[in-house]
Amino acid sequence: MIVENQSNIKVHFAGCENTPQFKMILSTNVKYTLYTCFPFVERMVFEKGKFPIMPCDIESNLIPNYITSNSKHTIQDSGLFTLMFGAGKDIKITEQLIEKWYSKLVEFTLQNNNGATCVEVDCQKILGVEKAWEFRERLKKDIPNRIINVFHKEDGQKGLDRLIEFSDYIAISVPELRFLGQKNSTIQIANYIKNKKPSIDIHLLGCTELKLLKELSFCSSSDSTTWTAPKRYGFIKGNRIGNIKEDEVLKMNGIDKEKYFNARKYNNETNTAGTVFFINFLLNEYNKYAGSQD
Repeated sequence: MIVENQSNIKVHFAGCENTPQFKMILSTNVKYTLYTCFPFVERMVFEKGKFPIMPCDIESNLIPNYITSNSKHTIQDSGLFTLMFGAGKDIKITEQLIEKWYSKLVEFTLQNNNGATCVEVDCQKILGVEKAWEFRERLKKDIPNRIINVFHKEDGQKGLDRLIEFSDYIAISVPELRFLGQKNSTIQIANYIKNKKPSIDIHLLGCTELKLLKELSFCSSSDSTTWTAPKRYGFIKGNRIGNIKEDEVLKMNGIDKEKYFNARKYNNETNTAGTVFFINFLLNEYNKYAGSQD
């Protein structure tokens, strides 16, 4: 399904390429997901991969389709920022390497043919604005999927106007603005985009801040890995997840017991109970502040 002109913002739960994590999502009513294709494209580009793939009972090459077939809408991240600034930060990033990444990203997307909405190759920070435009125009021709084009500060005002004219789905990098101490400009930029082109869809990258979601509910989508915090840190809002009782989690509305216990095969009891509890809690918050997540 293609999410288009949503009546309210839909929060996409990111990190679904991690199959054990995604199985926990499956036990809840979450319908909107995001995965990065980094671990898959990494292996196509470098032959060996450092980023783990954990297929559980799903074949590795079927993970992307497994995610989309169990979601109402899925966003596929290009993995480029992970390459440039994350898992691949020790690699020398050259134009030749990004060209190869682009080529394999297109190949991967066509191989899967799963209908996910795809984030572009936004390489402005490394190769400059014009090279990003070259990839942007090529991608539109090379894949049939809907594409999210990303606005970065490097694009400037003229670049934003050009992007609004070119695109039907545009992303604002909220973490970038937060890092620059300009988080509040997210609201100004989103309103500017929507006023200039009312039909456009807007995605808020890395944003589940409730106040922003409420104020920007006219946007179409956002994403975050906030829901993985219990597994990563062992706490929910200062409370140990070990104190959460599995029996109580299973009584919560919207929990599929069969899928819950399938998830628990690949995650221990504490992590499963704590994470599923938090997913359900967040989903209720998003329904309250951002509007229906159905």
